[in-house]
Amino acid sequence: MSKTVVVVGGAMGIGGSCSRIFHQNNWNVAILDIADKGKELASELGSRCTFISCDASKESDVKDAIGSVIKEFGEIEGLVCSVGIQHYGTVTETSEEDWDRVMNVNVKSGFLCSKYAIPSMQRNGKGVVIIVSSVQAYISQNNVAVYTTSKTAQLGLTRSIAVDYGPQIRSVAICPGTVDTPMFRSSIALSPDPQEVYDECVEMHLTKRIGQPDEVGELIHFLAGDNAGFITGQAIRIDGGLGIVAAGSKRD
Repeated sequence: MSKTVVVVGGAMGIGGSCSRIFHQNNWNVAILDIADKGKELASELGSRCTFISCDASKESDVKDAIGSVIKEFGEIEGLVCSVGIQHYGTVTETSEEDWDRVMNVNVKSGFLCSKYAIPSMQRNGKGVVIIVSSVQAYISQNNVAVYTTSKTAQLGLTRSIAVDYGPQIRSVAICPGTVDTPMFRSSIALSPDPQEVYDECVEMHLTKRIGQPDEVGELIHFLAGDNAGFITGQAIRIDGGLGIVAAGSKRD
């Protein structure tokens, strides 16, 4: 019998890669997203995949969506929360409205999806919640106050789920560095010279390249499986070595 995973933000980027990779490995895949591309991807993947239009920051949407997944596929074993938005600004430049919007999408969505998926996992006997955070839970650039705050908060949510629902349910956070996603491309497009920003991002990583969504998706798929059954409550960086070189270090 196929296991069932819910991929929130599963239409594009890291979430889209997760949808494809889980489906290729014989999981039932429920794509929850507000983007129409989720419907296109579900149609492309075919059987064992469904798309549900869902604003993951709204409780009624999440409750209905999770109920629909259970009705179609049975109890849930995996939840991947890969929904997120970026906002630029310092604390003094960020409006209350923008602060709430980012926190709702990036943090509240993980809370709500976990709230309604975990009871299904408990009935199933086991499950895993995987939250896509960011390397910016550990380090921060300029002018991303609410984004880096939201990404750090996701680590607390991950730990809380692991502590409160173990041993039945595991919880893991993934902290990518720069990954070539639509959100990344949209962000650098705001610059007068997107190519310059892209090149700067490449140079920041010890790997001298940015990540690809499938690299993160493959890690998430592994962490959802039984071979990762001893991993819980952890935040795992997949960041090309971003931010680990001390100031003043010089490489030959």
